[in-house]
Amino acid sequence: MPTARPVATVTLRSAEFRRTREAAWRTLDELISRVERKGLSHLSADELQELPLLYRTAASSLSVARSIALDRNLILYLEGLVLRAFFVVYGPRTGIMEALAGFLKHGFPAAVRKAGWHILLATLALASGVAIGFMLVLPNEGWFGVLVPETLAGGRGPASTAQQLLDTEIFAPWPGIVDSFVVFANFLFRHNATIGIMTFGLGFLAGVPTLLLLGYQGIVLGAFFALHHNRGLLYDFVGWVSIHGVTEIGALILCGAGGLVIAENILFPRRHGRLDSLALAGKAAAGLAGGAVLMLFVAGLIEGGLRQLIASTPWRLVIGAATGILWTAYFLLLGRREGHGPAA
Repeated sequence: MPTARPVATVTLRSAEFRRTREAAWRTLDELISRVERKGLSHLSADELQELPLLYRTAASSLSVARSIALDRNLILYLEGLVLRAFFVVYGPRTGIMEALAGFLKHGFPAAVRKAGWHILLATLALASGVAIGFMLVLPNEGWFGVLVPETLAGGRGPASTAQQLLDTEIFAPWPGIVDSFVVFANFLFRHNATIGIMTFGLGFLAGVPTLLLLGYQGIVLGAFFALHHNRGLLYDFVGWVSIHGVTEIGALILCGAGGLVIAENILFPRRHGRLDSLALAGKAAAGLAGGAVLMLFVAGLIEGGLRQLIASTPWRLVIGAATGILWTAYFLLLGRREGHGPAA
């Protein structure tokens, strides 16, 4: 038949092509499969040297197979093999979890250490807001409704009695594992992360909105301090806040510090242009904000799930102090010997 000879010819060419190269393809496939399952560390030195050579051989085979129009199944196999090999040979050497571990071990604490004065300025802005809110509400609780939105007040205000604040806030019963760790913790994380990212992002406007937003967050906190002070509950309220607030407020300050790093490089680009300065500083600033968002996740779990379980003010204060010590040690000590600066 007229069509029999071309089909037979293609089949023979395909079989011959496969016969002379298939051993190398199978070796490459086996090495790639092992890397995909266990990582590059499970290859020997000889296998690591052989891997790029086998990749180039497979890529050359794919090119030849396409040019002489061999059977479609063989071409599809080689395309998949070459694609997998490309990611092994030229892809990133670390997985997501390994990169995250490197960031937490080196990048985040190094970025915090490099932003000393930015953190100090952010802290002063928030502390000034606390002082203003406290001094305004302490003699006149009418300011509380002006300074604190109803969504944040949560029904608390000048009409609240000391017993109501104790029963519905400070020593309110634990709502259960689902409401605590899933519903409430998720809401807190999303809300706080939104505020933190806004505080960081507004640094592009020369840092002024960043400082104002930090100050406003401090004003709200100061208003609550004054409200509870007037009812003789300041000690209990500080304990109630401290168990999660050390982590949460620290994260907010770091978001503000990241925004101030951006602002500094916009206002004072030094010997570089503004865009170059932003590119150089952006990694450290993003490291501050990214790490702070992870801190807010931790704070959400503590506030939503653990705070009401610990119905003891002294223990809440102890836990708050312990978290402060741990965060300080983490930022000051971790990664100094093994790496410097944000992880790539």
